[in-house]
Amino acid sequence: PGLSSGTPQLDQSEAIKRPPDPVVRKLLLEADSKSMRSMSGSRRNSGSSLVSSSSASSNLSHLEEDTWILWGRIVNEWDEWRRKKDKLLKELIRKGIPHHFRAIVWQLLGNATDMPVKNQYSELLKMSSPCEKLIRRDIARTYPEHDFFKGQDSLGQEVLFNVMKAYSLVDREVGYCQGSAFIVGLLLMQMPEEEAFCVFVRLMQEYRLRELFKPSMAELGLCIYQFEYLLQEQLPELNVHFRSQSFHTSMYASSWFLTLFLTFLPLPIATRIFDIFMYEGLEIIFRVGMAILQYNQTDLIQLDMEGMSQHFQKVIPHQFDSCPDKLILRAYQVKYNPKKMKKLEKEYTTIKNKEMEEQIEIKRLRTENRLLKQRIETLEKESAALADRLIQGQVTRAQEAEENYVIKRELAVVRQQCTAASENLEKAQDTIRELQQHTYTEQFVHGLQTQLEQSRLQEAELLSALKEMQDKVLDLEKRSSSLPDETNVAQLQEELKQVKLRELETLRSFRELQDIVTELNQRWQHHTSRGGGHWKESPKKNALNELQDKLMSLKLREAQTQAELKEVKLKNLQLESQNQIYSKAVSRHEQESAALQERLQNALSHNKSLQSQLNEMKRKQAESDCKSKEEVMAVRLREADSMAAMAELRQKIAELEIQKEEGLIQGQLNHSDSRQYITQLREQIAELKNEVRHTHTHIHTHTHPHTHYSTYSIFVHLSTIISQSCNLRNALTMAKNHDIDHTAAHFSYFPNEPHTQMHTVGF
Repeated sequence: PGLSSGTPQLDQSEAIKRPPDPVVRKLLLEADSKSMRSMSGSRRNSGSSLVSSSSASSNLSHLEEDTWILWGRIVNEWDEWRRKKDKLLKELIRKGIPHHFRAIVWQLLGNATDMPVKNQYSELLKMSSPCEKLIRRDIARTYPEHDFFKGQDSLGQEVLFNVMKAYSLVDREVGYCQGSAFIVGLLLMQMPEEEAFCVFVRLMQEYRLRELFKPSMAELGLCIYQFEYLLQEQLPELNVHFRSQSFHTSMYASSWFLTLFLTFLPLPIATRIFDIFMYEGLEIIFRVGMAILQYNQTDLIQLDMEGMSQHFQKVIPHQFDSCPDKLILRAYQVKYNPKKMKKLEKEYTTIKNKEMEEQIEIKRLRTENRLLKQRIETLEKESAALADRLIQGQVTRAQEAEENYVIKRELAVVRQQCTAASENLEKAQDTIRELQQHTYTEQFVHGLQTQLEQSRLQEAELLSALKEMQDKVLDLEKRSSSLPDETNVAQLQEELKQVKLRELETLRSFRELQDIVTELNQRWQHHTSRGGGHWKESPKKNALNELQDKLMSLKLREAQTQAELKEVKLKNLQLESQNQIYSKAVSRHEQESAALQERLQNALSHNKSLQSQLNEMKRKQAESDCKSKEEVMAVRLREADSMAAMAELRQKIAELEIQKEEGLIQGQLNHSDSRQYITQLREQIAELKNEVRHTHTHIHTHTHPHTHYSTYSIFVHLSTIISQSCNLRNALTMAKNHDIDHTAAHFSYFPNEPHTQMHTVGF
């Protein structure tokens, strides 16, 4: 009882002013026999009641007494009424729950009479919550005019803090949300804090309020979406006007759903709506909101955005003060289809899921873009490495080509030497034929000796050349072993063995030939040493000896010629083996060059594909830059609109200054009190100037090409300044007409008005 000291008088006066309803009277007659006797007596005396006011008040008191009796029976027989008389109970709740029954009826409607969390309440108060600072900040702004919550550290503020803190510990996901304190405050006006805590927990769990107050506020978006559909379907003209003025639904309807009209309508009407909400849920919020818009449609269509904002703040909340039943009746005349609402809920869920999928896809694409950039960098590094390897391969091939050229030149020289040896052989054969036809003299023998010496010299030279060629063969074998050739190494080794075998056979035959030549040479020297004593013999023997000498010379020359021929063949064989080795090495180099060329082509094609991907990414980046530029242009346009509004305000301030001067002159001529009042008006105008300068500085400070600045808060602030300017203009006009007292009274109310406006709009 001590917690609800401020509300009973207000609700009782409401019940006394409310005229008796025939439906309620009929329900009371059916519910109680005592009520029937009372009503029958009033009907028998109906003629006199029209004349006597005392009998009318007596009937009204009987009706109140019967209402109390009926609700007492409902509370005692609650389960039976919910099962069998649900429609009748719904009608009674729509007509209003008596004040003293609200606490228990709300608990019964929410099934909060016996909850396990009630036993945890005292333990929760001993704990600390991370939301305590936010709760303390908002408590002073919760029902500041109500006696129960008025004053810092009052009992109402303390119990409100306890309930909000306890719930923030029970439901840590929601914690604390601004607006829920008004609902808890209404519960505390009717019941103790433990019971209010249980009812609030049940409201959050069973009445969709928890989804409304979650950090994401997904349920609030769904409610706004459904309400916009009702507005578009039932009030299309008003919906078009709202859209043309950029007056969004969330600007006026968000507080309706978050506070259940507790901050929008007077407390008696909001309490009646809360009665129905406890039984029917959020449906009554949609109905009441549509009823308010239907009732004010004609006036709202004629107003601009600022006018509509003022109309919602000042006019609409007090339209139904005298008759709340009128608003409830209009609310239940609104068309409301629960199936359509379920369908809209599915559509909204689909839209949100699609938006979430798009956001996930955007994140995925950004991740892929980052990975592709990393891959491009890796491929660029690989491409650079391949280019380096290609250059090194080209340098290696150039060196090998140069070595091949040198080998070809050496081969040409060897071929020339072979040709020269063949020519020498032919000359020797010609000489042999000449020797066979002609006789030889002693001079010819000396010539043979010189040729023999020359042949020995040539033999020594050939041996040295053979050694050099063997060294070259060994060098080439080492170089060929260092080259990578996986397929022909065994074959080359076999061929090399065969070449060495042939070389050994040739060397062996060459040595045998050398031995034969040496033997012939010795025999020739022996013969020549003996030949000096035969000159004195008979001519016949001399002729025979000469023929033998010639024969020996011919054999010797033949042996020398064969030695030279075999030597030339040996050189030719060595050159052919070297030629085969070089040709195979060249073929291997050509194969490696072809493989490197193929790898180069693959690298170039891969580089082209990467370049195309890079161009595509640059195109997307250009598109995103264009979009950002468009957004910057939109922000600049909004800034230009704000500057235009500032120019209009400056013009109005100039007009006010002119009017101020006129009022000052008129006040000096009329009365000294008016001078003092004009001075006050001048101070007010100076304050307005400073506020306009502050607003202008705030706009230029917070406007940035890449920041989306919300112009709505600026327009609301400017509208407040315009309203103050209008009040100053009225005050100056009153000063001219010598109505100082009325002007002062009007102006004394003026400074508090913007605070109230901004409090409501800010919420």
